Amino acid sequence: MADVQPPPFRTLDDFVLGSARFAAPDVRDLQKWNNRIINNLLYYQSNYFIFALVSLVIVGYFQPIKMLLGGAVVTLVFLGFVWGAENRAVVRRFRRNHPTLGLLAIMGASYLLLYVMGAVAVFVFGIAFPILMILLHASLRLRNLKNKLENRIESIGLKRTPMGLLLEALGQEQEAGS
Repeated sequence: MADVQPPPFRTLDDFVLGSARFAAPDVRDLQKWNNRIINNLLYYQSNYFIFALVSLVIVGYFQPIKMLLGGAVVTLVFLGFVWGAENRAVVRRFRRNHPTLGLLAIMGASYLLLYVMGAVAVFVFGIAFPILMILLHASLRLRNLKNKLENRIESIGLKRTPMGLLLEALGQEQEAGS
């Protein structure tokens, strides 16, 4: 992890303005479309990170309590699912031995989710909107020569970046020369 290098910010001109070229992807060739997305995610990762951070800050500025509450609820539900998935026998045994407590816990969690649904919606919008915009840009942005060169350096392992590690963890390693 020590050899991970943050990539440079790309100019606004390269990212969305003058020299940027956009075209709809060929939806019949999913491999080529996937390669375009992965390569753009790797090349523009600093720009995407700043865009997502700014979006979260803007949503958090206008709805700070709902953003924090929604984040807490989404995190707790996620951790509950993870915990339940790892300890299914314990959850099943608790439900069988303490049906009233189990029912009260389910009702309480349901009430809490219904009560903070607005906060969850604000939080999900704060997360989902930037991801949608990032994937839309990565899908439509055509690659240039500098993009291809940087991606080749990353693919042969001469340079490691945070997005490269994330894509690798998700099983989306790029092929050298793609």
